[in-house]
Amino acid sequence: MSKTKTHPMARTHEELAALIHRRRQTGKVWQLAFYGATGIAILSLIVLLLNIFNGAFGFVLIQNEVEPADLVASGNLADLDQAGLIAIIEEYQSAGLVRRFNAEKPLANRSERELIDLVEERVVKPVIIQAWSLQDSIFRQNEIRAVAADSDLTTLTFRSWVSWEFVVSPQNPSPQFAGVRTALLGSLWMILIVMVVAFPMGVAAAIYLEEYATKKTWYNRLIEVNIYNLAGIPSIIYGLLGLALFVRGMAPFTSGAMFDPTVDETTNGRTIISAGLTLALLILPLIIINSREALKAIPKSLRESSYAVGATKWQTVWHHVLPASFERVLTGTILAISRAVGETAPLVVVGASTFVTFDPASLFAKFTTMPIQIYQWSARPQSQFRNIAAGAIIVLLILMLSMNAFAIIMRNRIAKERRV
Repeated sequence: MSKTKTHPMARTHEELAALIHRRRQTGKVWQLAFYGATGIAILSLIVLLLNIFNGAFGFVLIQNEVEPADLVASGNLADLDQAGLIAIIEEYQSAGLVRRFNAEKPLANRSERELIDLVEERVVKPVIIQAWSLQDSIFRQNEIRAVAADSDLTTLTFRSWVSWEFVVSPQNPSPQFAGVRTALLGSLWMILIVMVVAFPMGVAAAIYLEEYATKKTWYNRLIEVNIYNLAGIPSIIYGLLGLALFVRGMAPFTSGAMFDPTVDETTNGRTIISAGLTLALLILPLIIINSREALKAIPKSLRESSYAVGATKWQTVWHHVLPASFERVLTGTILAISRAVGETAPLVVVGASTFVTFDPASLFAKFTTMPIQIYQWSARPQSQFRNIAAGAIIVLLILMLSMNAFAIIMRNRIAKERRV
C-alpha cells in the first residue's frame, strides 16, 4: 500500500520548529564564513599596507663625495646665491658637461632650488651606504646609531622615500635622486586615452545591446557570449593583440610618421597611443557589462511613461534612461579604468620602456608607467631601489584611490541633482 505524501501545510508544530532551527543554524554557519572571509581580506590588506609603509620610511646612512662644508662655510648650500652655485658647478664639472647643462637649460635661467639640486647630484654626490626599514628604525634605533657613529664620514638621517620631490623628479640611476614624474605622466596620458576611447564606445554598445537588440536572435546571442568571454581573457592576450594591431599593423599612425615625417622612427609604434588603445580594448568588455547592468536596473515604467507622451525610442534612451543610470555607469567605468592603471603585462608586450628620463610630450612618444617603473625598481639588486618602489606604490595607491573617490563624488552629485 503506497504511502501518502504529507502536504507541507500539514506538518506538526515540532517539525516546523526543527526545520526553522536547522535553517537558522545554517544561516549562522554561512554568516560566520562571510565574517571570516571579510576578516581575512581586511587582515591581508593591513599586512600589505604595513609592508609597503615599512619600506617607504626609515633611517639611511649617507656618505658624500664632497662635503657641503667644503663648498660653503655654514655647510648649507641654501646660503649660497645663484652666482655662487653656478661657480661651484663650473669648478667641479668639466667644460663639456657644463655646456650640456646650458644646452638643456641655461644655468643663469635656473632657479636656486634647481641649482642646489644640481650641485647635490653632480658635486656633493651623496651615496646611500645602508638603509633600514621603518620597523628597524623604531625598534633598533640604538643599534643603528651605533653603526653610524663608527664612521665620521657618514651622516645618519631619517628619510621619507615618498615626498613632493619624489613625485616631481624624473627617473635617475641613483635611488636618492630618482622620481616618478615620467612614469606618472605616462600613466595619466594612458588614462586619458582609455577614457576617450573606451567610455563612449562601451556605453554606446551597452545601449544597443540593452535597448535595441532585444530580440534573442543568434547574432545578438553571439555578441553577448563573446563580450562575456572577452571580459575573462588574460590581459597578456590583449597585449599580443595590441602588438599585432597597433604596434605593427598601424605603425605609420601610432608612431606619428603619418603626420610628421621627421618623427623619431625608433619608436616603431611602441608609443603611448598604442598602449592606451590596447588598454581601452582590455576594459571595453567590462564597461559594456557594467553599463548594461546599469541600464537594466532602470524600471520599465520610466520608459513606458516616456513613450506615453509621444517620445521616440532614442529620445527615451537619451533624455530619460541614460541620465537615470549615468551614476552607475560612471562608477563602473572608473573601476574598470582603475584596473587598466595597474596593468603591466600588456604594456610590456606593447613596448613600455623600463628606463625613460624624459617626459612624454605627445601621444607618439616613448613611455613608461607606474606599474612598469615599480617592477623595474623592485627587480634591481640594490636594496634602496626597493625603498623607492615602496614609495611609488604609495603614489599609485593615492592615484587609484583619488579616481575612486572622484567616481563616488560624481555619483553622489548626480544622484542629488536628480532628487532635486
